[in-house]
Amino acid sequence: MLSHIPFGYSIQNGRAVVNEKEALKIKELFEAYLSGLSLTEAAKKAGIKRYHTSIARMLKDKRYVEDKFYPPIINRDIFEEAQLERRRRAEALGRIYEHKGNEKKCLNFKFHASMPDKLYDDPFQQAEYAYSLIKSEVILDDNEECYGNSCS
Repeated sequence: MLSHIPFGYSIQNGRAVVNEKEALKIKELFEAYLSGLSLTEAAKKAGIKRYHTSIARMLKDKRYVEDKFYPPIINRDIFEEAQLERRRRAEALGRIYEHKGNEKKCLNFKFHASMPDKLYDDPFQQAEYAYSLIKSEVILDDNEECYGNSCS
């Protein structure tokens, strides 16, 4: 069972069909975005009333191009051009982080503790003592090990 039918489609007799009125708005959204308008302005021009994040999801929804269940609404070239434009804008705004390869990256954390040899009547004091027995071990991506809270 489908939990969400994308904007631009409806279900008839158990099959997804293009809602022509909404499909025109989807096409207008892509065209307006590619003309340089912001997500919000492109949606406004297309007559789509959705939040910013919903519009962003629509622009990257592959169901508008290819899907076994949904017929295409957008031409593949226009869709790919919109993906490149999204990437270009994100890079221009500094929103894309590229791993440079020279940073150390911790992959695994292991924790172990010795058995408590003291018992306290106060549960808070007992918990504090139990937490003090926890030792952490971090395995780095170059198979070096570091102990405590710092990796070097």
